[in-house]
Amino acid sequence: MTTLHQAPAAKAEMLIRKPVEEVFEAFVEPAITTRFWFTKSSGRLEAGKSVRWDWEMYGVSTNVHVKEIEENRRILIEWEASYGFTTVEWIFTRRADNETFVTVTNTGFQGDGDDIVKQAIGSTEGFTIVLCGLKALLEHNIALNLVSDKAPDAHVNR
Repeated sequence: MTTLHQAPAAKAEMLIRKPVEEVFEAFVEPAITTRFWFTKSSGRLEAGKSVRWDWEMYGVSTNVHVKEIEENRRILIEWEASYGFTTVEWIFTRRADNETFVTVTNTGFQGDGDDIVKQAIGSTEGFTIVLCGLKALLEHNIALNLVSDKAPDAHVNR
């Protein structure tokens, strides 16, 4: 068992060359988010609301509790993993009229040191893929299917 002196946080960042309003909307409106991340959602993100996100190709879902929303600035959620809930925070920083810097931080991983490190690395990788998919979609209107193609052997039989 590994002992950690400081719990790791997963962090991914990306410059998206679109206005902050458009980038923020891509994460709160499932009609957009389903084009680059999950495949189905029970609703739009709103403070105090709970929604369910599904990745149908993998046969998995998560419950999402929206803690705070600051329009065009910040989204704070808790989402469910097999070991409990973790916290995810998006920060949207306007850089120019048509540039937004997005920072995603995931914290609260649980288990022994090895498990926590593995979860943080996986989350960093996952959110990096999500931000790359968002960038391709918003800047070039291309759906790269990154999340689906990440683990094609893990797709459930249809």
